Amino acid sequence: MIKDLQQKILRLKKEKDVCILAHSYMSEEICEIADFTGDSYALSVKAKTAPQSTVIMCGVRFMAETVKMLSPQKRVLLAHPQAGCPMAEQFDRELICEVKARYPDYAVVAYINTTTNLKTVADVCVTSSSAVKICKAIPQKNILFIPDINLGAYVRAQVPEKNFKLLSGGCPTHARIEKADVIKAKAAHPNAKLLVHPECRAEVVELADYVGSTTGIMDFAEKSAAAEFIIGTETAIAEHLQYKCPEKSFYPLSKDLVCHNMKITTLPDVYNCLTGAGGEEIAIDEQTRLQAVKCIEKMIEYGG
Repeated sequence: MIKDLQQKILRLKKEKDVCILAHSYMSEEICEIADFTGDSYALSVKAKTAPQSTVIMCGVRFMAETVKMLSPQKRVLLAHPQAGCPMAEQFDRELICEVKARYPDYAVVAYINTTTNLKTVADVCVTSSSAVKICKAIPQKNILFIPDINLGAYVRAQVPEKNFKLLSGGCPTHARIEKADVIKAKAAHPNAKLLVHPECRAEVVELADYVGSTTGIMDFAEKSAAAEFIIGTETAIAEHLQYKCPEKSFYPLSKDLVCHNMKITTLPDVYNCLTGAGGEEIAIDEQTRLQAVKCIEKMIEYGG
């Protein structure tokens, strides 16, 4: 049944001139039918250069919005309308404007995991892999880092020459992992390398053998000479790595490392989106888009 549905999707996307993007946290059967898989910003860049006129994002809403911001001429669909990101939606534009008014000499550095409206008040955007480089590169000494307090703390430790203000936001999936989970996993797999995402708590990051983005974790594991790995990010990454490297062993750091917003998108959702029976088209008014895209353009300027 899965293979049959995948074949229907592959045929339809070709007939309808559709590019399918799948975030790395998607299930294996969705990644198999995607034109591109990877981290959110990398996918939006791929969409910009893809020849197809329509793009389906298998991910969460802010990712589809980023695609639309960079490719306004394309029709962009979110495969499941309810796929949101709790971290991206934690703060609104009005709150950050109030904080900016209290700290006018602080540059607002916004993680890519933010809504379009929040990006309109940001000075520069960052990804988990570029945050340290960009925070070092921007001329401002004072930085208001939003929304993830754990990623912000990780960057602050790498950039001691700057002053950081952090707000109490973050990824609930990564933030629920504690030091006790690491100790338990290491006891069960003493020879395994621990690879974690910087959205994890500092007490978890400090014990890691490697800290990086989803793509960085996957690249490290694939290239490493080690044979066993504890994966400290969404459980889908351990699954994908097991397919890519069957000779190695991959263990989720915790069974609770599941993003339910990502997992809500299924293969039938992608099919329904292609047939017009599902999905949601992303619309951003041009004035908002132009205002929001500025921080991404600054990210490219400082981070490449």
